[in-house]
Amino acid sequence: MPIRWRLTVYNAFSIGAILVALGLASFLLLRDAALSDVEDDVRSRALAAARTVESGGKLPPDEAERSSLGDEFLIVRDGRGRVLDPDWLRTSSRIEIEDPLWTRALRTGEPVGGEADYSPQAPDYVYAVPVDPPEGQARVVEAGRSYGSVTETLGAFALLLVGAVLVALVLSVVGAYVLARAALAPVDAVARSARKIGAGDLGCRLPVARPGDEIGRLTTTINDLLARLEASFARREEALARQRRFAADASHELRTPLTSIAGYARMLKSWGLEDREAGREGVDAILEESGRMRALVEDLLAVARGDDEGIPLQLADGDLGAVAAEAVGAARAAAVGKVVIQHVPPKEPVEAVFDEARIRRTADILLDNAVKYTPQGGVVTVGVGREDGLLQLRVSDTGTGIPAEDLPRVFERFYRADPARSEGGSGLGLSIARQIARAHGGEIEAASRPGRGSTFVLSLPENGPDDRG
Repeated sequence: MPIRWRLTVYNAFSIGAILVALGLASFLLLRDAALSDVEDDVRSRALAAARTVESGGKLPPDEAERSSLGDEFLIVRDGRGRVLDPDWLRTSSRIEIEDPLWTRALRTGEPVGGEADYSPQAPDYVYAVPVDPPEGQARVVEAGRSYGSVTETLGAFALLLVGAVLVALVLSVVGAYVLARAALAPVDAVARSARKIGAGDLGCRLPVARPGDEIGRLTTTINDLLARLEASFARREEALARQRRFAADASHELRTPLTSIAGYARMLKSWGLEDREAGREGVDAILEESGRMRALVEDLLAVARGDDEGIPLQLADGDLGAVAAEAVGAARAAAVGKVVIQHVPPKEPVEAVFDEARIRRTADILLDNAVKYTPQGGVVTVGVGREDGLLQLRVSDTGTGIPAEDLPRVFERFYRADPARSEGGSGLGLSIARQIARAHGGEIEAASRPGRGSTFVLSLPENGPDDRG
């Protein structure tokens, strides 16, 4: 059953139950009130007549006239239950009917009330009061009144009440359906819009009619989910594009040394072994190209191993300043005068627990990156120090800088902000450096201003990673 009809049935049932309960309670209250009025009137008349009989007086004319009516009566009995009919007392046409009320009144000496069939409009309410007049045979006074008029009134009221409840129930069903339809209209709109959203069209959003209600909040949540899915798919596509680009770059990088190695190998096989100078040149070229291939393969293995097993560390006490000095010396030799590499040595040793080889690799990556993106004649500055309880290696350059939109992603693997100026790099260096830093419990942060240069800061805890065993 659709939710709309379930809500309609539930609301109609709830409202119907409430209407029936209220109607039944109203009927019972009205019935009790009406019957109580009849009984109170009969008791008061019986008691008044009993006092008159006991005092030896006569029934007032208006009471005698009232007692002659068909649905009201007044009876005086002697000790044997016989009906007395003095001149001042007139009774109804059914006074000969016996009832047990007067016998209980005589036996107990207390007034007794209950139902009996006296009048033509029976059942009647009868109230018997025992009396002890100064003279005469009167022993019991009975007053009664028919329930007939009250029953007719209650019957008419019950019919009216049932009709009103039925009409209200029908109206509640219609109203519940209309309200359920209005409440679920946004759901229908959302369903129609959701059917239009395909796997390739995640940019569409569901309509939010009322953001403050439950359906509005649900729709907003779905829209947020769609936005995250869209961003996730976009990142996936970008990652796939970077991987395809990296595969192309890697194949190109591998093809070049392989071609060179194959060419020199053929040369050596054909005639190079006979010419010592040519043979030495061929061997040197083969070694150089194989070294390039090995470095690229090692970068790939480092990234894969860091993902699967974490960077393996060999922790020991070391001086970060000494590691920086060694990296600066190697970078100066590799730069061959392209840029000026300045080293600001610390005033005292900056000692900590770290894997010296891994941190040296990180320093080499940062320096290589700085030299690569700094134009001829630029300056690269390297400094080591402590700040906020952390050891820091800072590498700054006066290079081209990194655009603000690319800065958060420079540590992503295969990512290069400007492929045209990548100089054959694989885009793995900074990713490997960040893996090494995080394996030590540290981090690498980057700041840059396009055209003004960049600064990379390696931060390490003094006592090594917290989870070292």
